[in-house]
Amino acid sequence: MAQTSILGRVSQLVRANINAILDDAEDPERMLDQLVRDFTNNIAEAEDAVAQTIGNLRLVEDDAREARSASSEWLDKAKAASRRADQLRAEGNATEADRFDELAKIALRRQLSYENQAASLETQVAAQTELADKLKDGLNKLRAKREDLVQKRDELVSRAKMARAQSQVQETLQSVSVMDPTSEITRFEERIRRQEAQVRGREEVAASSLEEQFASLEDDAAELDVENRLAELKSGG
Repeated sequence: MAQTSILGRVSQLVRANINAILDDAEDPERMLDQLVRDFTNNIAEAEDAVAQTIGNLRLVEDDAREARSASSEWLDKAKAASRRADQLRAEGNATEADRFDELAKIALRRQLSYENQAASLETQVAAQTELADKLKDGLNKLRAKREDLVQKRDELVSRAKMARAQSQVQETLQSVSVMDPTSEITRFEERIRRQEAQVRGREEVAASSLEEQFASLEDDAAELDVENRLAELKSGG
């Protein structure tokens, strides 16, 4: 039946290996969301089919009740016609009595027809009730499986996000290990040391020039003293 085929198709979604589907998916989260949507849509289709089955069952139940009621009504008419026939026959009116007996027979034929119809419909009611119960049970199981699927989706999406985060951290650590920052710091420190040494060199150069100038001054003073003493000697002092 259409209803059972729908439930079977939805069940196949549940039995599918989700992890195998995700292996080839470029975006597992989108794949899971689409899987949930497809499952939900199929359940909605199954719900409509089950509702239709239950609706048909209710119609058959109504028809069976009407047939049973009609059978009871025609039986009452047959009884009434038979009593009237007996009354007329007791009064000596055989002709009218026979007419009412014929009416009783007609009523009994109608009663029998509705009785057979009611029996047939009640057999259908029993069969369709069993089917509806199975479909409702299957539908409830599918709803429960959908909840499991949603929970599985949330779990897998969370795990995928954690895996991506861990992968990014590992890539960062690898890039840091490849580009060791201590080597850059060492080179920078060496450059500063050279600059500091150059400053000290300039300071020493400047200091050397001053010493030479002061030394020249001292030499000039000594030479002046020699000249003065020479002049004194010549003057006979």
